[in-house]
Amino acid sequence: MSEQRISNERKKELEQLDPFQENLLKVITYGQEYKKQLILIASAIVLVVVVFSGIMYSFQKSENNAGILVSQALTKYAKANDPDKGYLETKSDFQIIFTDYTNTTAGKLAKVRFAKICYDASKFDQSYQYYKESLEIFKNEALMENFLLASLGHVSLAKKEFEDAKKSFLQIEKGKIDLLKDEARFTLAMLDEADDNTAASKKMYEKIVMDYENSMYKPIAKSKIDEMK
Repeated sequence: MSEQRISNERKKELEQLDPFQENLLKVITYGQEYKKQLILIASAIVLVVVVFSGIMYSFQKSENNAGILVSQALTKYAKANDPDKGYLETKSDFQIIFTDYTNTTAGKLAKVRFAKICYDASKFDQSYQYYKESLEIFKNEALMENFLLASLGHVSLAKKEFEDAKKSFLQIEKGKIDLLKDEARFTLAMLDEADDNTAASKKMYEKIVMDYENSMYKPIAKSKIDEMK
């Protein structure tokens, strides 16, 4: 009798679902009740993936097209073999790139390339404009920022706007990145020397000699320091 009672109790235990089985059954039941909704959700997820893939493909295609157009424009410029002629023959090509591919990496870098083309053709106002726009685009990339600041400084020198040039080179001199810092210090020293600020000029020359062993500006800086003694 006792054995029969144990057997019946065991049977009841077996008939009861454990927590895992109970949850599994709920999921199955939920799936059956909401089958249509789940199918719609799955379809929506697939649609999102397809749309995202399409967007990425479109971006890549735009990037490729921009790269091709930039390459063609630079080839045309090189064949012109003359800064003024090259500027005239490529300015409309670059304008198309700036208009249609402004958000691509190739389009952004094209603005930097065209700024140099403008500079070499003595179109200093345009060159300054494109370098300034490029600086805003690449302001979070330290190396590129120094390059563009130096470029703006040289354009300002060409325009004889010496205070603006000084501001650009001072940003490089005071920055944490070493790229073009020796050039910035040398230019600042020259500007201070032109303003008869001998003490400031000598200080910049000394920084070049002390900090840049292999700088192309070091021999000139040493010579300038000797002259100021």
